[in-house]
Amino acid sequence: MKAYWIAHVDVTDSQQYGGYTERAPTAFAKYGGVFLARGGRAQALEGRATPQRNVVIEFESYQQALACYNSPEYQQACSYRQGAAVAEVIIVEGCAP
Repeated sequence: MKAYWIAHVDVTDSQQYGGYTERAPTAFAKYGGVFLARGGRAQALEGRATPQRNVVIEFESYQQALACYNSPEYQQACSYRQGAAVAEVIIVEGCAP
């Protein structure tokens, strides 16, 4: 069953955050992640204010999404995000068709 990686990000240091955005796609590609939404227009209709960046990535399975997050490639990319952004990352299992 497919799974979705949902990230809400507020960037505080765009120069340092660039190191993350240069490296993270390598991990996503290795684990079969497909971007469904990446930035673009967004509007919060309920709850907290709209984050600067909203990202949705589809994976073939929940296990693949978790493996990507925990991979050395992604964790190395995350080291560039630390101190450069406030991020929420959630992995959600999809519904059966």
